[in-house]
Amino acid sequence: MDAIEVPVLIVGGGGCGLSASLFLSDLGVEHLLVERHTDTSRLPRAHYLNQRTMDIFRQHGLVDVVHELAAPVEMFGRVRWQTSLTGDGPLDARVIHEMDAFGGGALTDVYAEHGPVLPAKLPQLRLEPEMRRRAERDNPGGVLFGHELTTFTDEGDRVVAEIREVATGETTTVTAQYLIAADGGRTVGTQLGVRMEGVPSMLNVTTAYLTADLSRWWHDGTIITWFVNPYRPDLSCTLMEMGPTWGKNCEEWALHFNPGDADRDDPDQMIARIREVLGIPDLELTLHRISQWTVEGVLADRYRQGRVLIVGDAAHRQPPTTGLGLNGGVQDVHNLAWKLAAVVSGRADDSLLDSYETERRPVGKRNVEWGLSTWFHHKVVTEAAVGLGAHIPVERRPSVFAAFFDSSPVGRAVRARAAEILNTHRSECQALDLEVGFTYEDGALVPDGTEPPARAALGNEYHPTTRPGHMLPHAWIERDGERLSTHDLVGRAGGFVLIAGPEGKAWCDAAAEAAEKLAVPLTTVRIGDGAEYTAADARWAAVREITDEGAVLVRPDHHVAWRSRTAGDDPAAALGDALSHVLARG
Repeated sequence: MDAIEVPVLIVGGGGCGLSASLFLSDLGVEHLLVERHTDTSRLPRAHYLNQRTMDIFRQHGLVDVVHELAAPVEMFGRVRWQTSLTGDGPLDARVIHEMDAFGGGALTDVYAEHGPVLPAKLPQLRLEPEMRRRAERDNPGGVLFGHELTTFTDEGDRVVAEIREVATGETTTVTAQYLIAADGGRTVGTQLGVRMEGVPSMLNVTTAYLTADLSRWWHDGTIITWFVNPYRPDLSCTLMEMGPTWGKNCEEWALHFNPGDADRDDPDQMIARIREVLGIPDLELTLHRISQWTVEGVLADRYRQGRVLIVGDAAHRQPPTTGLGLNGGVQDVHNLAWKLAAVVSGRADDSLLDSYETERRPVGKRNVEWGLSTWFHHKVVTEAAVGLGAHIPVERRPSVFAAFFDSSPVGRAVRARAAEILNTHRSECQALDLEVGFTYEDGALVPDGTEPPARAALGNEYHPTTRPGHMLPHAWIERDGERLSTHDLVGRAGGFVLIAGPEGKAWCDAAAEAAEKLAVPLTTVRIGDGAEYTAADARWAAVREITDEGAVLVRPDHHVAWRSRTAGDDPAAALGDALSHVLARG
């Protein structure tokens, strides 16, 4: 293969790298993606696509294919604790507690108020093939699986990399303006000397990916079921649907557990262990894969070094609680892609890319810390709620569970106390503010001196605001009978949007002048009575936080860059200065 020159080289073809490819294609940025494996992952890893990620996928035309394959919230929006999957004993298959989660049940109306699309459940092993097909369609010849990065050097004005085709050993030199490290930290970060700071290697978990018919015992509608075995703690486990059918008729499953003395690499012993854990000695199953992974909470000491940008698992790795891993990675590259497009096109200075670390690393830090907190809390809360703990010997477990389920007044009191304890789990499974409420305090934005809205301690309340750095609030609006979200005003091609009040024509005129002067794509809209867009209900008026004469400038990633609550003295100068600041143009 001849030497290649390309603006952006993406290393890694998982969910994060493929998202980067898709977003860059939509933004018109030529790029090359290389992935050392020949196919997308077959591991049952991340499976929850949170509301912000689904909103991003909606912006970039992926939401329809996700909806075709995914479980909707009514099929997964519960979490449940049980004693066991099945069994004939008095303590078997007993429900300890269940609650709405991740936009399901009573949460659906709340989530629907804050975004144009709801969360979905679609495991990476089903999502990534669809992303790969779309990436290859949009960037023909520029998505190379079975190719690995062997070496690279940052020469100051470019990155020069050597790419090797795994099957043949043939090498190619790739010269790029920038390199996106979406490789999980396996290659690029190590060569750069990036340090992962935090809590490494807390626990080793074994995951069995299998096909089995569990329809006789399974409860529909759960995203996660935790089995807390009343007899043997080593038989406690977590079971999740992997599709492709959802609910009782699900064919494939992921079982996470501590294998005890079983040989992790012996399929026969693992099958025997699965039957023991599930309590079905004669269960017919097909074991597809056994994998081990480490629970950790670590954050890269930097997200940018020279012309290398670090994203996804290469930048942050946290426990799976709250589902901030893949989702955080998609949101990393959504933040980064429009900035790369602005820089490589000459519309912005290279220093705009510094704002990627300034904005995303604090979010990564919060996500890692939240993941650690909810992980440890989950472990403690289950024991505390049921009455288990280090002081309870194994042989007393059955009597503890029997007391929990007793029909006496004491038993009812025990269950009531347990429910209050277990409901604190909302910090993990109802953390809407973690999903959509993250904000950037510094970076490619112009602060206006206002204070951020209050944040609920458990992360389960989101307060929309147009304060710079926050996500543009969602509201339904209408034009010529067409119903749109305010987020739809920001297209996939990378332009800014100025949203003005119905009396904000001066801001729209100023925006046209600034866009021409700076050669920046900028769309202007006015929302309100007498304007081209009207509010479908009272929501926009409740969340816009500007007067009829004010305006909000929105970035290509839906985050507010600047706002003026009222009419300005010199709209053209104010808006031109704001855009220049955001794009690092002096």
